[in-house]
Amino acid sequence: MNIHEYQAKGVLREFGLPVSRGVAIFKPEEAAAAADALGGPVWVVKSQIHAGGRGKGTFKGAPAGAKGGVRVTKSKDEVVQFASEMLGATLVTVQTGEAGKQVNRLYIEEGASIAAEFYLSMLVDRATGQVAFVVSTEGGMDIEQVAHDTPEKIITFSVDPATGIMPHHGRAVAKALGLSGAQAKEAGELTEKLYRAFTAKDMSMLEINPLVLTGDGHLKCLDAKISFDSNALYRHPDIVALRDETEEDAKEIEASKYDLAYIALDGTIGCMVNGAGLAMATLDIIKLYGEEPANFLDVGGGASEEKVTAAFKIITADPQVKGILVNIFGGIMKCDVIARGVIAAVKAVGLEVPLVVRLEGTNVEEGKEIIRSSGLNVIPADDLDDAAQKIVAAVKGA
Repeated sequence: MNIHEYQAKGVLREFGLPVSRGVAIFKPEEAAAAADALGGPVWVVKSQIHAGGRGKGTFKGAPAGAKGGVRVTKSKDEVVQFASEMLGATLVTVQTGEAGKQVNRLYIEEGASIAAEFYLSMLVDRATGQVAFVVSTEGGMDIEQVAHDTPEKIITFSVDPATGIMPHHGRAVAKALGLSGAQAKEAGELTEKLYRAFTAKDMSMLEINPLVLTGDGHLKCLDAKISFDSNALYRHPDIVALRDETEEDAKEIEASKYDLAYIALDGTIGCMVNGAGLAMATLDIIKLYGEEPANFLDVGGGASEEKVTAAFKIITADPQVKGILVNIFGGIMKCDVIARGVIAAVKAVGLEVPLVVRLEGTNVEEGKEIIRSSGLNVIPADDLDDAAQKIVAAVKGA
């Protein structure tokens, strides 16, 4: 689960981390009061969307060279003007794709005197099972570009959960950023607080870009992006309350209600599979035969008929889907349950695209018989390779 920048800064503020003062607004008429509350003399008007690259982004319909989704001004009148221009407009960045995202919230923040910009992020390193720090002197830039052009400027280290954060971790951050004296001590305190926030709130990623050294020699988190482990949200109702469903795919929201692992993709073949590994293999073989998957969908090992029906409805709700591949290997999941769920869903929503079903495993014959006797126009498949070729051929034929 992701949250907005202003929400992320609120979380960091709880742990005593240095962030700028700011006010979130939802309507243009709230801009003047927000500017007055902060007092100036410099304000920063920031679009709040779940995507990076806002500063370099462009608004749809704006003239070439128009300012992006993050704007700095010394004029209260411009704060109001920018709010009117940005709220409700669609911002396109390198991370949103051409469709862009509508800006429904702004964060008006006090300006900061910047002497240097750094990069700092934290994430769960799956290889080591530890929290990893990524630190660079190249703040304010795309870290992927830094990694490509000057990888030596990126320093990484992990924190052993058995010991937790230690003083030497803070010294490592200070050294990587070229800080000494009082600033190195401040870097150590900041490192400790970031780790405490990361673990206490079950974050999966925390990125501060840039982390700045202000004109008076102090560190400040000038931007913040946080993702949380969705499996741990039951422990954090305060974080769940920050969820902005307008930033999420409606199909993914619906899938979460049924505990389905669903991710929308850009292709034309909808997939319903049980097991993440088999689902990934299904996506790969669709691409192998020249088409693109429309989604990743794992119904899990113990899905009910209701869950399968919901999954099928979510797939068919995607207007990009030109064909559907159901690929089930029944272990804990039974093929007859899948078959009944598919039949129920088709009867409820109709079937306007080709459907290929490959069943194997527990109760496979019962499942196949349910499909055969349903009277539906279903294309049977013997194995995954056969299924992939048939659905791709059906989609291209259509």
